[in-house]
Amino acid sequence: MRFSITSLLVLFQLCSVFTAAQQQWPLHNDGQNDVVQWDHYSVIINGERIFIWSGEMHYWRIPVPELWVDVLQKVKAAGFNCVSFYAHWGFHSPSDGKLDFENGAHNFTSLFTIAKDLGLYILFRPGPYINAETTAGGFPGWLTTGDYGTLRNNDTRYTAAWTPYFDRISEIVGEHAVTRGGNVFLYQIENEYGEQWTDAATRTPNETAIAYMELLEAAANRSGINIPTIHNNPNLGTLSWSMDYDINHVGGDTDLYGLDHYPSCWSCNLEECTSVNGALPDFTLFDYYTNFQEAAPTQPSFFAEFQGGAYNPWNGPAGGCVSNTGPSWVNVFYRHNIGQKVTAQNIYMVFGGTNWGGLAFPSVGTSYDYSAPISESRLLGDKYSELKLLSYFIRAAKELTMVERAGNGTNFTNNAAVFTQVLENVQTHARFYVTVHTNSTLETQEHFKLNVSTSLGTFMVPQYATNVLLNGRQSKILLSDFSAGSQKIVYSTAEVMAVSTFETSPTIVFWVPTGESGEFYLEGAQHGSVMKCQGCSSVGFHQTQHGVITSFTQGAGFSVFKYGNGVTAIIADRTAAYTFWQPTLTNDPHVPLNSTILVAGPHLIRTAEIDGDTLALTGDYNTTTPLEVFIPSTRCTHLTFNGNPLSFHATPYGSIIAHLTAPAHTIASINATLPILSTWKVADGLPERLATYNDTNWVLANHTRTSNPNPPATYPVLYADEYGFHTGPILWRGRFSGAATGVFLNVIGGTSSGWSAWLNGVWIGSSYGNVSLAATNATLDFPGAAVKSTGENVLLVLQDNMGHDETTGVLNPRGIANATLIGGGGGNGAGLGFSSWRVQGNAGGEKDIDPVRGPLNEGGLHAERLGWHLPGFDDGDWAVGSPEEGFGEAGARFYRTVVPLRIPEGVDVSLAFELGGARESRLRAQLYVNGYQFGKRIPWVGNQVEFPVFPGILNYK
Repeated sequence: MRFSITSLLVLFQLCSVFTAAQQQWPLHNDGQNDVVQWDHYSVIINGERIFIWSGEMHYWRIPVPELWVDVLQKVKAAGFNCVSFYAHWGFHSPSDGKLDFENGAHNFTSLFTIAKDLGLYILFRPGPYINAETTAGGFPGWLTTGDYGTLRNNDTRYTAAWTPYFDRISEIVGEHAVTRGGNVFLYQIENEYGEQWTDAATRTPNETAIAYMELLEAAANRSGINIPTIHNNPNLGTLSWSMDYDINHVGGDTDLYGLDHYPSCWSCNLEECTSVNGALPDFTLFDYYTNFQEAAPTQPSFFAEFQGGAYNPWNGPAGGCVSNTGPSWVNVFYRHNIGQKVTAQNIYMVFGGTNWGGLAFPSVGTSYDYSAPISESRLLGDKYSELKLLSYFIRAAKELTMVERAGNGTNFTNNAAVFTQVLENVQTHARFYVTVHTNSTLETQEHFKLNVSTSLGTFMVPQYATNVLLNGRQSKILLSDFSAGSQKIVYSTAEVMAVSTFETSPTIVFWVPTGESGEFYLEGAQHGSVMKCQGCSSVGFHQTQHGVITSFTQGAGFSVFKYGNGVTAIIADRTAAYTFWQPTLTNDPHVPLNSTILVAGPHLIRTAEIDGDTLALTGDYNTTTPLEVFIPSTRCTHLTFNGNPLSFHATPYGSIIAHLTAPAHTIASINATLPILSTWKVADGLPERLATYNDTNWVLANHTRTSNPNPPATYPVLYADEYGFHTGPILWRGRFSGAATGVFLNVIGGTSSGWSAWLNGVWIGSSYGNVSLAATNATLDFPGAAVKSTGENVLLVLQDNMGHDETTGVLNPRGIANATLIGGGGGNGAGLGFSSWRVQGNAGGEKDIDPVRGPLNEGGLHAERLGWHLPGFDDGDWAVGSPEEGFGEAGARFYRTVVPLRIPEGVDVSLAFELGGARESRLRAQLYVNGYQFGKRIPWVGNQVEFPVFPGILNYK
């Protein structure tokens, strides 16, 4: 017998897999119980292996608890079995020693019930530091003064600060652990803190960081966390907190090692990522397998965060950069991770939400859409649909949870431009061939045949159909010896989307891009027949000794083939596959395939339930659409959709078809009834600029020293956080006597911040903000007529606080670093000529007088302090005036209008406000809706003009 080089290589690699299968990998647990275990292959929960397929959302970025079920239903409908939540210490803690887990969205416990009811496990990530492109990385503002040390270490001051928060949130989460009948199975300690080693290569320990991590672990354990802990390692090089890599047992390790990676940049501004990813071409793939084998060889390869999109910085493109990580990106990168033997992945973000109420740190605007599969406005697009194709496959591919790599290279196909990664299940020998361009940055068309190894021998496939095609940026996972319920797919050159085995023989959904061909070999099948041909052509059924090989070409639509052994094969092109849903009939996150059904047609299928002979579906649709359910008509004699009964008829191939009639209210009709914002009231929003303004109730800014590691150039200390003001606009009033001719000001507000100054009510200058500068300075001349030669002068500085920096910058102050009078002055000499300073910020400072909206919603503007933004405020004596009229002098004005909405029942509408303003406009506008701050428009530095506002904030009645 003569063997080709490729055949010899395959045989050798198969032997190496057998050797790996004989190795007994250690089975780990958290040392307390065996509810959650893991090994080299995958996580095991309650004795069953699972491919962790998770998406991230942040409850505090959608502050309407009633909407959490909507987002989580969409997460589940996309095929995820897990959801990840960051908690936000700063959101829950307005002041040192005060915690709020009760009011409004601060009470997040309903998330556990919703997720459990839907069948989603939870990865919970409490911090205390989270990054998350939020102000101070999730730290509360009161922590940023320097009084608690440099933070993220074992300093006793910092420990005393985080302990009450960490203890309480650990108690709350621990009550919902899988070990107590809940669904939280992992608990993350800190975040992106790769500090275990001062030198990772030599494993030189960082004792301070290790002590900090051990304090967090101990706090979690004593507060009721008896599930495994994990850490999210910030990059491929830090190799921290893995029990495997820590061969000298220096300490601080979490139970599981997790990796964080954003291969195509976490920002729409690619220049922000050059220091990490370098100037890499678009669609560059990384070798993760080697890193996981080095860092955690006895653990599952786990991405605690993997890129789901990118945030949009202030100068980023309007609407974000979804095209950077669109459907083709999802297709290639997530399949690549499977080829790298990853069996646990959390996508950041699956739903981004918004940076309402000052959540953002300086580089990020109001939106946190993140180019996520579920948009900020909760809408679904092609990226979501493309993700769903892979999610349902992962659900079907139970054998992925116990695989070894069986080789990789360009010699598995007859085209060297195609690279293949091969995985093999060590028990069943099912194989997964992950194919992609050898140069992943190319967009060429590459045709190929694949050499597959099966239980029936080796084949060069396809045998009858035209060659497999990689068309541009694309990856395909092809199969051999794949278990589809009780059926085996000997091989397939079409991708498997889903398998459902409800009551009868399996129904398998195959898909190919529109117009492409495929071929699959079903073992044990007999005499295939075409039951429905919608776009199909060149269909061939080739009977063999062991089954039937089916070849086909599929155009637009989907076709149905039936086989003598009862198997149903659905062949869909990509567009038709996007319309398929696989709702589950169980809340078991492992999703047995006999507890699923297949539905085609509507925009979204949320849930499915069978009660007796009635199938009840819920979902969304926006036009007349067919509804086809692959379920025996003998099993389902009644069908409802959103509670409404539907008539239906049975098809010869085992489905039932109904129709959903176009809703009475369409998007166009609702848009036609939206009110025009034309009747406005206006009031002066900056009386503080006047010398006669009474500021005696303001906080006296008189500190003569600071714990902040960034001391000011002049004194007293004019850092807002030291006086209890941590968010939003800040006002400073300085007094002096004498004939000064000007002032030098250096103001720190974060990148893109701005400020303006008035002397005795006369505007003297502004700094408009710069996306590259956190602090700006200017020398401002005093108009001669504005200066009082005798008596007291009042300087007002109004600054915008864009939020606190992250990581090592969390202690960077917000305020005035230098205030120096020029050409005169006097007084008592304090502040180089200023006799006193007073400061004002949000009403109540750290008292949190609005616990529902929380401590980040408001700043120190006059209107904010007096509640002009609240829905109950009486503006009856205000003048009539519109923001579109503008105003010709520097200042602040506040505009109010009533928006009468009448949104019909049963319609889910996403509404947004659009704020214009030419690019050259030197203005800053903030949008409040029923008291919630939902937008910041700065035309000079930002391009966002649409600001979605959630129902529940908007009163649709």
